[in-house]
Amino acid sequence: MLPTMFLMVALLGADAPASTPADKAFHAAADEFLAGQFAFRPHSALELGVHEYDGKLADYGKESLARELDRLKKFEERFAKWPVDELSPAARADHAVLLAGLRKSKFEFDGAESFQKNPITYLLAVQIDNYLLREYSPLADRVRSIIAVEKQLPRLLASARTNLQPVLGRPIVETAIKVANGGANFLKDDLPKAIADLKDDALRAELKLANDIAIAELRGYAKWLETERLPKSDHRFGIGKEDYARMLRELELVTQSPEAILELGMKELRREQAVFAETAKMINPTKPAIEVFTAIQEDHPTAEGLIPDTARGLEAIRQFVIDKKIASMPSDVRCKVDETPPFRRATSFASMDAPGPFEKGSTDAFYYVTPVDAAWTTTQKNEWLTAFNYYTTDVVSIHEAYPGHYQQHLHFNASPLSRTRKCFSSYAFVEGWAHYTEQMLLDEGFPGTGDRLRTAKYRLAQSDEALLRLCRLCCSIKMHCDDMTVDEATKFFQDNCYYLEQPARQEAVRGTYDPGYLHYTLGKLMILKLRRDWQQQEGTAYSLQRFHDTMLHHGSPPLPLLRQIMLKDRKSWDQAL
Repeated sequence: MLPTMFLMVALLGADAPASTPADKAFHAAADEFLAGQFAFRPHSALELGVHEYDGKLADYGKESLARELDRLKKFEERFAKWPVDELSPAARADHAVLLAGLRKSKFEFDGAESFQKNPITYLLAVQIDNYLLREYSPLADRVRSIIAVEKQLPRLLASARTNLQPVLGRPIVETAIKVANGGANFLKDDLPKAIADLKDDALRAELKLANDIAIAELRGYAKWLETERLPKSDHRFGIGKEDYARMLRELELVTQSPEAILELGMKELRREQAVFAETAKMINPTKPAIEVFTAIQEDHPTAEGLIPDTARGLEAIRQFVIDKKIASMPSDVRCKVDETPPFRRATSFASMDAPGPFEKGSTDAFYYVTPVDAAWTTTQKNEWLTAFNYYTTDVVSIHEAYPGHYQQHLHFNASPLSRTRKCFSSYAFVEGWAHYTEQMLLDEGFPGTGDRLRTAKYRLAQSDEALLRLCRLCCSIKMHCDDMTVDEATKFFQDNCYYLEQPARQEAVRGTYDPGYLHYTLGKLMILKLRRDWQQQEGTAYSLQRFHDTMLHHGSPPLPLLRQIMLKDRKSWDQAL
C-alpha cells in the first residue's frame, strides 16, 4: 500500500497555485530546504538554471558530509510530520514530491552513488561543460566560474581519497578511471577551443594556470584509483535487495518488490522478442530477425546529410503529433538540431539539451546529433552512420524531442507548478515518458504513409530500443539483488537484445553504477497502466491528447503520485503496475 499520508484526501486540483496560510508556511519551509540543497549541490543548481551558486564546487569532506546528512535527516523528520491534511491539493502534491527528492539525496549516502563506494560520484560534481553549453552570461564571467571550480578541484579529489572504502567494485573503479582521464582530455583539448572567442589575455593566462592544475589533479586521481583501489577491487558492486527496494519505494513511491518487477520484466521481454521476430518476418520472411534488422540499418544518410536529414525527419514527426492530436504543443519554438559539441562527443550519440526551468539568460533548446569524425576510416564512418539509419534516428527523435523530452519540457515550462515541484523530477517519469512515446507514436500510425513495409521497418527499430530497455530492467535487478556478474549481464544483453559483445558490456557496466536505468521500462509500463485506468474512468470523455496533456501538466512527479492526482478511485492508487 502507499504511505498513509497519501490516502488522506484526493489530490484533485494538484496544479493550483498555493493560496492558504498553511500552504505558504509549507513553501517557506521548502524554500529553506532548497537553499541548503543548492548550497551542497551547486552543480544541480546550475542544471536548473539557478546561477547564484556558479563557480562553487561541492564540498564532500567528512565534516561537510556529516552536516549534510544531519540536515537531510532533520528535514525528513520535519516534513514527514507535516500536517498535510491542512494543505491544499497542490501543496500536498508538492510535499510528496519534495519528500521523494529529499530521500533521493539521502540515498546518495548509502546507495549506488555513495560517497564511500562510488569514485564516479566525485567526478559528477565537476560539470565544467555546463558553463560552456549555454551563453546565459558573458563568456568572461563563465570563464571566471570555471577557474573558480578548477581551483577547488584538489580539495574535492582529496576528499575522495579520504572517503572511499579500501575495497570497491571493480567495474565502477574501471569506469571512474576512464571518466577521470576523459575529463582531463576535455580540459586539455576541448576547453581551449570552446573559449576561443575570449579576448581577455590576463583571464586566459589565469585559466591556463588553473586548467593545468586541474588536468594534473584528474590524471592523479585516475592514477591513484589505478594503483590504490583497482588492485584491491572485487566484483561486489550491488546495493543489495533491501536498498534496491528502498530506492524504488522512497525515490519513486513504487511499492512492488524487485522480484515482482523482474517477473513482469521477463514476461515483457519475451513478448517484445516475439514482436521483433514477427515484425522482421513482415520485412523478409527468409532471413533471421537480427539479419533483417542489420539490413535496414544500411538505409542511412550520408555524413553530410546527417544533420539536415535528422532535422527534416524531426519536423515531420512534430507535424504528425499535431495532426493526430497526440499532445498539445504549448509553444511554436522549435528545438534546434545541431552537431554535438566536440567536448560531448565521446559520450553522446544523440541528446536533448533544454534549459533548466529557472534559466533566463539562454533559453534555446538543442537536439544534438553526433556526426562522423573526419579522421575515421571509411568503414568506421559507415558503421557510425548505420546507427543513424532513418528508422532508428526517427525513433530517437521521438524520444528526445517530439513528443518526448522536448515536448515535455515545453509543458513543464508552461504549467503553473510551484518552485518546489520544478526542482525535482522522477527518473521513471522523465525517461519512462520518452520511452513510452516511441511505442505510442507508432501505435498511432507513424509515419502515416500507408507503406506497410516502411511502417514495419520503423516498428522493428522501435522494438529494438524496447528490447534494450527491458534488458536494462532485468539486469539492474539481477545485478543488484541477485549478484549477477558483469560477464553474466553482458551475455544477457547479447542473448536477449542481440547486441554485440562490446556494446553489451558497456550496457552491463552502466548498470553497476546506475541501477536506476530500469526506470526507462518501469516508467513506460506505469504510464501504459495509468492510461488504461484513466481511459476506463473517463469513458466517452477520454482522448489520447487529453490524457497526455493532463499528465504533462503536472510536471514529472513519481508516477504512483500521479495516479492519485488523476484517478478518483482510491482502490486503484497503489496498482501502478
